[in-house]
Amino acid sequence: MSSPHAPGPVTPGGLPGHLVGFVDALRAKGVTVGPAQTVDAGRVLTVLDVLDREVLREGLASALLSRPVHRETFDALFDLWFPPAQGLRTAGGTDAQTEQPTVPMDPDGQVDLAGLEELLGDLLADDTPEGREQLEALIGQMVDQLGRYDGMTGESFSAYQTLRGLSGDQILERMLGGMLGPRDDDQPQDRLAGEVVLRTAIERINRLRRMVDTETRRRVAERHGKERVAAYGVPKSAEEIDFLRASDSDLVALRKTMVPLARALATRLAARRRRARAGTIDMRRTLRKSMSTGGVPIDLVLGKPRAARPELVVLCDISGSVAGFSHFTLQLVHTLREQFSRVRIFAFVDTTDEVTEYFSAGADLGVAMARMVREARLITYDGHSDYGHALGGLAEEFAHALTRQSSLLILGDGRNNYRDPNFAALERMRDAVRQVHWLNPEPTSQWGTGDSVAPDYGRIVQMHECRNAEQLTSVIARLLPV
Repeated sequence: MSSPHAPGPVTPGGLPGHLVGFVDALRAKGVTVGPAQTVDAGRVLTVLDVLDREVLREGLASALLSRPVHRETFDALFDLWFPPAQGLRTAGGTDAQTEQPTVPMDPDGQVDLAGLEELLGDLLADDTPEGREQLEALIGQMVDQLGRYDGMTGESFSAYQTLRGLSGDQILERMLGGMLGPRDDDQPQDRLAGEVVLRTAIERINRLRRMVDTETRRRVAERHGKERVAAYGVPKSAEEIDFLRASDSDLVALRKTMVPLARALATRLAARRRRARAGTIDMRRTLRKSMSTGGVPIDLVLGKPRAARPELVVLCDISGSVAGFSHFTLQLVHTLREQFSRVRIFAFVDTTDEVTEYFSAGADLGVAMARMVREARLITYDGHSDYGHALGGLAEEFAHALTRQSSLLILGDGRNNYRDPNFAALERMRDAVRQVHWLNPEPTSQWGTGDSVAPDYGRIVQMHECRNAEQLTSVIARLLPV
């Protein structure tokens, strides 16, 4: 294998400067890394063998990461800042008598795709250290030979072009043949074992794609700089994925992210509630009382304790444009419900209906959402958002739910399809509750464009931009009373 310390650009500041650049890249992708964690990572470099990439990877991850959801982003950036090689990779650790894997060619000098599929299937089936090393070397050759192209900015590499023309089904079939071995028709087939092998094979196919992506980013970084590749080639952490632009795979990552985020937030809110129940220090009265002891605050004066568990009322738009945002916000609220004395949930498209019963404690969120859409009375007219009619319905039909002990959260983009916004209803709701906050999944720059009346609603109640999970949890942690 090519040396990881082959000649290349020297980072200003040596290895410490290189580490600082790596930390900056992590922060740019939304991974929170503090000064203390950076110092710990520096200490890791002094005690671990920096020539062992996997040991170094795990050591830096343990020092720099505080959330498991950031691991994928960390690994992608680690492979850019601490690459396994410079230039074309080779399987240098294999036995000298073992033939190096090469991209098969046909008599006309063209890539033999069928032969390459067979070779990939064989190497994926051989999940030994030697097999994995040969697979990495073969992928390096594939990216070098198949993925190379001349672009506007010069020579570059493409993961799509590397895999273009290859059949995943053929690779999978070859791999299964190697993993299952020769079939004996006289022996009964173990269906469960076969399913396990199939799932393993599919995971290895996905690993192949990830390895091609990683190798492609490494080669492009050598040509155009790791900072540039990190900016556009490394995906954002799940917490920074835009709710309104999330793909199916992004939504899966978000669902995995929201549960631990919600639990962490619940712990923080519970701690705040305990402190509030005990009462906070009244600095003015404490300092006044300290005058009798020469200005030394010996006796602390506590303020009046707050109510332990507030009530929460949620009004959410579940129309197609913001359904994803409402889903994840309701997931957060559903996990936090024990932090409130009472939670009431109302939903609307153009008409408001209470849907609290679908989100009872222990209910499956997916089932609750499906029941809500199917059974609740949310559409009266044409199925397009009508905030004016929805706000009016909550203010009039469900006015008893809004009390001075309630905090009201409104979830939606404020796009009213040029209908009556019914500002008066929102003002009545604001005056009836303890506090009200509007969470908007659109960027602030888009408020007021087209049919959006968000700025007008924002003049009545506080409106907050909540485009991703990080903003959402931050806003809720800051706004909800305890």
